[in-house]
Amino acid sequence: MKRICCILIFILFLIIPGLHAQTVGNVEIIQDEKVDELLKKHVKVNEVANTIPGFRINIFFQSGNNSKAGAMQCKSNFIAKYPDIEAYVVYEEPNFKVKVGDFRTRMEARGFVQQIKMDFPDAFVIKDLINFPKITE
Repeated sequence: MKRICCILIFILFLIIPGLHAQTVGNVEIIQDEKVDELLKKHVKVNEVANTIPGFRINIFFQSGNNSKAGAMQCKSNFIAKYPDIEAYVVYEEPNFKVKVGDFRTRMEARGFVQQIKMDFPDAFVIKDLINFPKITE
């Protein structure tokens, strides 16, 4: 037993000096030129696109003869009551729709739906591409 302990201690003394942090060296990345091209295209596309995935609230959708006029009237009513929230009239065949807000999370959108339910009882949350949040200083 004493002999086994001595052997283990001897082995530990041999191993411990070898346990130290590695020195930092240079890393060379070898990749195809097409990867750089794709990255550049990705950056250009994102510079042009001013939208990100998020949520909006649909407060109006209708098709028919007077649907555009109804959408414009709905947007006007919304802006009069909630001037700080953006409203958008969109034509998605065959409907004119009024979508409001630029919410990053579904929870934010649901909270706002509860605020406007009295004025717009048919309001519901939808996934949509939203505008970037405005930066305030």
